[in-house]
Amino acid sequence: MSAPPLAPAAPAVRLIGVPTDVGASMRGASMGPEALRVAGLPEALLSLGVTVVDAGNLSGPTNPWQASVEGYRHLGEVLAWNRAVHQAVTAALAEGQLPVVMGGDHCLAIGSIGAVAAHCHATGRLLRVLWLDAHADFNTPAITPSGNLHGMPAAVLCGHGPASLVDLCQVDGAPALSAETLRILGVRSVDAGERAFVHAAGIEVYDMRTIDEQGIRAVMQQALMGVSADTHHLHLSFDVDGLDPDIAPGVGTPVRGGPNYREAQLCMEMIADTGALCSLDIVELNPARDIQNRTAELVVDLVQSLFGKSTLMRQPG
Repeated sequence: MSAPPLAPAAPAVRLIGVPTDVGASMRGASMGPEALRVAGLPEALLSLGVTVVDAGNLSGPTNPWQASVEGYRHLGEVLAWNRAVHQAVTAALAEGQLPVVMGGDHCLAIGSIGAVAAHCHATGRLLRVLWLDAHADFNTPAITPSGNLHGMPAAVLCGHGPASLVDLCQVDGAPALSAETLRILGVRSVDAGERAFVHAAGIEVYDMRTIDEQGIRAVMQQALMGVSADTHHLHLSFDVDGLDPDIAPGVGTPVRGGPNYREAQLCMEMIADTGALCSLDIVELNPARDIQNRTAELVVDLVQSLFGKSTLMRQPG
């Protein structure tokens, strides 16, 4: 009797630290990459048999902490950091690695997902982006109350925003994301103008009321519908403030009423079950707001589940 065929080797994970908070409303997210390392992210992945390459931290301009200009704060600095992220993620994907962008604030998703979208276009993979966040991040200069670019990355990726950032993440002249490729989960804080704009764009949003009414399992089944490891590249953009601040206090913009520990674990486990995860952002972790690095440790726990750690006592299937 012949031996069963070997499963294909999992891609090496490339950790890319992006220590900046230029897009944020509060300082401190720049310390996120080191907090994740201190919490043992590389070792946690290694314990699961994952090959880990820690590429260190990218470099870029410091945070000038200036007022908004024409609807944006720190546009030049945000562009510079996202160019660096785009290049780093592009290089990781070209080498067959799974990039994990350790932020840093959520503006970094512009460069990260822009690179992923270009890779999917070049390789013929279908892209699905899950955006776990307390906020929709779909503001524009016309409707933003603050000008902070970490509140705009989803809109920029869909083609709305400053030309320099939109151009950076475009693929063959088209926006990196469409309404069909993006799913936003966990939302519970949206500006009035942003709410109308999200609806007009046709983005599929599973807010906390939907999760309360339907349950996290049904919501995740809908968000992942049609995703196949054979055809899809699944990207998770994980804003730590998407979690309830009772379990994740170390964020700059906490909003009560988010997913609890078990709901968050089930999200990660169901993503892992698809076998389609190919890239990941971890953003908005703010150690300056944390309690003894508790939030970073929680994130490491959740990422382990995302990469297949399971406590199931039943047979899968």
